[in-house]
Amino acid sequence: MFNIIRFKVTAFLVLSIFLSGCASTKVNNQNGPDDPLEPMNRAIFDFNEKFYDNILDPVARGYKRVTPDPIELVVGNFFSNLNDVVVLTNSVLQLNYESALASSARLLVNTTFGVFGLIDIASDISAASDVNLNKRNEDFGQTLGRYGIDSGPYIVLPFLGPSSVRDTFGIAVDSFFVDPVTQGVTGVFMKGVPYLNTTALRLPVATARTINSRAQFLDEDKTLEEAALDKYEFLRDAYIQRRKSLVNNTDTAEVK
Repeated sequence: MFNIIRFKVTAFLVLSIFLSGCASTKVNNQNGPDDPLEPMNRAIFDFNEKFYDNILDPVARGYKRVTPDPIELVVGNFFSNLNDVVVLTNSVLQLNYESALASSARLLVNTTFGVFGLIDIASDISAASDVNLNKRNEDFGQTLGRYGIDSGPYIVLPFLGPSSVRDTFGIAVDSFFVDPVTQGVTGVFMKGVPYLNTTALRLPVATARTINSRAQFLDEDKTLEEAALDKYEFLRDAYIQRRKSLVNNTDTAEVK
């Protein structure tokens, strides 16, 4: 569901950000994070928090209550395997051949022997051997960063949360052209398989992915609520540092 929303949200926000804030994208890091749009960001952040508290989180908690842990794990593995298409594509674009080889091997092993990604055999292989097939994290925002594109100001996207000008554009590119779930909107790679390129199929899958992702985050969000004096600042600073780490490949492998 929210992956479909990305298409309209990202295009509108990129345009509005460039019209209202790009003149101030270069902020001295010594003076704090690059957040010239903080008033707008905080308003969107508050909207998101209300949406999560009143709509998405109750649905996610209900999903966790009725779904046995093994099934929840299998669902998470399936969506992680789909995401490896995004990881592999961007690894190739970055000329990061180590990540590309590992991600292609993960995709092949988990899609075949792992029954379309339901079983994460690749991670089991990594745990039992010296072969590193652990999950990587690459997207088009990181690809742009690897080629020297500045992140621009910090942005909070409606429904989607923390981002930046560069990463918002990256979300749009990945969603339209790479993500197996959402790129069907353009049909770039699905013209020969129209039965997979239908809203009736893709919308429920995208909705299930959103609910599953939020369900995995519920415990962390509760801990954050209790620990952070200013949740907005904490998430902003953590996001900015995390993205710098990913762009610089200082955290090259992780379980997603």
